[in-house]
Amino acid sequence: MLIRPRRLRKSPIVREMVAETRLSKDMFIYPYFVIPGRGKVNPIDAMPGISHYSIDTLLNDVEESLKLGVNKVLLFGVGEEKTTDASSSYNSNSVVANAVKALKKSFGNDLYVITDVCTCAYTTHGHCGIMQNDYVQNDKTVEVLAKMALTHAQAGADMVAPSDMMDGRILGIREELDRNALDNTAIMSYSIKFASGYYGPFREAADSVPGKGDRKSYQMDFRNPNETLREACLDEDEGADVLMVKPALAYLDVIHRLRQNTNLPVACYNVSGEYSMVKAAAKAGWIDQHKIIMENMYAFTRAGANMIITYHAKEILENKWM
Repeated sequence: MLIRPRRLRKSPIVREMVAETRLSKDMFIYPYFVIPGRGKVNPIDAMPGISHYSIDTLLNDVEESLKLGVNKVLLFGVGEEKTTDASSSYNSNSVVANAVKALKKSFGNDLYVITDVCTCAYTTHGHCGIMQNDYVQNDKTVEVLAKMALTHAQAGADMVAPSDMMDGRILGIREELDRNALDNTAIMSYSIKFASGYYGPFREAADSVPGKGDRKSYQMDFRNPNETLREACLDEDEGADVLMVKPALAYLDVIHRLRQNTNLPVACYNVSGEYSMVKAAAKAGWIDQHKIIMENMYAFTRAGANMIITYHAKEILENKWM
C-alpha cells in the first residue's frame, strides 16, 4: 500500500503535530452565580462543583481561577427582589452591578467581565420578560433589557449578553449604550437559544422556573434549522459583536452552520444539563469524566465555536487536561 493514514497516528508527537482542531484556555468563559450577603458559598445540588457566591467569596474564587488561567467570567444574579416589572434587574445597586464594580476594582483589565441580561430571575412569574394577559410583551421587555444592560455597562462590564430572545433587543441595547457613551461595551447575543430540556439544573441555580406555562413563545423551536440563521443574521445586523448558540452539545450542526454564514466570532454555551449529565454518569462510574469532557470541548471547537461558555473550565485547567 502506498497510502497508510496510520503513519500520522503512530505517536503522541506526530498526532499533536497534525491535529486539525486546537483548543486553548483563552476560549473558555466561566459562569458564576452571584447572590446578596457576605461569606456565602452555597453549593448547587443539581450542579455538583458549582455554587452560589456572595461578592466577597466571589472575589476569592475568581482570584484562584485567574491563577489557573480563567480570565473571562459570565455573571448571573440570583436572590434579588422579584416584581412584575423586573425593576430590581436594573437597580444600580443590584448584586450583579456591585459584583462587576468589585471585580473590576480588584482585577482591572486582567479579568474580562460579561453579564447575563435577562429578567427571568427578577420577575415574580419567572419569565424572560414583562407579562400582560399571560403573554410576554416584546417591546416593553426590550426597554427593561436596555436599562439592565446600561446599568451593567456603567458598573464596568466589558460585555453584556442578552439571553431573553426578544425581537429587536440587540438594537435596543446597542442604541441605549451608545446614547450613554458606552459604545465600546460589546454585546454577545444569545442569538440562537432553543426552548430546551437541557436547562433544568440552571433553573434551580438561577431560581428562574416559570410559574406558569413555558418559554416556547420566545425561545426557538429546535426543529427549525433555517430559522436559526434568520435570528443570527438579524442580531448581526442590529450590532451584535458575538453570536452564541445555546445549548451546545445537541446543536453542533447549528454551530457549524452558523460558522459558515457569519464572519463574527461564534460562541456556544455548554449548558447546565450537559454539565450535570456528565457529572452524574461519572459519579455512577459509567464514564471516564476526563475523556468525555475533553471530547465535548473538542466537538464544540470542531463544529466552529471560537468561545466556549462552560462550567468545566476550572476543572479542565486545574487538572491540566489540555
